[in-house]
Amino acid sequence: MSSMSLALPSPLADLVDERLGGVSLALKRDDLIAPVISGNKFRKLRYLEAEVRRAGATTVLTFGGAYSNHLRAVAAWGRLAGVRTIGVVRGEERPYNSLLAACVDDGMTLEYLDRRTYRRKTDPSVIDELRAVHGDFHLLPEGGTSASALRGCAELVAEIERPFDLLVTPVGTGGTLAGVAAGIGPGQRALGISVLRGAEYLNGVVDALHVEVLGERLGNWSIDHRFHHGGYAKRSELLDEFLGDMTVRHGLSLDHVYVGKMLYALFDMAASGEIASGTQVVAVVTGSPAQVVPAPTRPT
Repeated sequence: MSSMSLALPSPLADLVDERLGGVSLALKRDDLIAPVISGNKFRKLRYLEAEVRRAGATTVLTFGGAYSNHLRAVAAWGRLAGVRTIGVVRGEERPYNSLLAACVDDGMTLEYLDRRTYRRKTDPSVIDELRAVHGDFHLLPEGGTSASALRGCAELVAEIERPFDLLVTPVGTGGTLAGVAAGIGPGQRALGISVLRGAEYLNGVVDALHVEVLGERLGNWSIDHRFHHGGYAKRSELLDEFLGDMTVRHGLSLDHVYVGKMLYALFDMAASGEIASGTQVVAVVTGSPAQVVPAPTRPT
């Protein structure tokens, strides 16, 4: 990705809001790194090319839904890296939209799996069937979590040039949280806010990643599973009210899938005292751009 124009280190922006009480909050704006391959997608893919070359592969296969930003980022990465990419899309109806069209424009080959088979996408029999169709490939898990991804996510921490106590990130597959937990120092903690319903298994995923890559378990992180608002990409009236209020107060248009749920959780935990007054928090904007929009005039 050396040919990309990158905004690194990504900026750190203070978010001042009386509802946080004595909690200090800064946003790590990874969403501003680059237009397409940005946020945790950039961090996870940064060293993938070296991983693929070491494996002697010329093709990368990965998975995602019809609106997967992961597929979009991998397709753009493949074009820049000169690596063939295959995107396995969930859906027996063979969905196609502007995002998937952009993937194809970047050279990605699309393969479709019905939802029942897609749930078994990690089974060796399914992988063997894909190899029979597409030839050999380097397998990149859904969400992009790999050993090289942990390295890229850990580097985020070194860019934060101020003291902090707590580093917070949304959690979908666990890779970003595992990476930042590997990068923080003594006395600091990493907190993940799960955006999935019933995803307590992610605790084991993060543990396994640390054992695989670092050779040890780390005790400096945790995942809060209370703030999914119904499940992945689901939303509640409380979440929508919060997101609307963030636009009014701060001119920020936040996605409801990842970052919106993370910030909702932080504000709730600050108000309840679960995050103590005086705590210095950095929250990572991992995905879709937290677009700055003109703040509406407040009613008097």
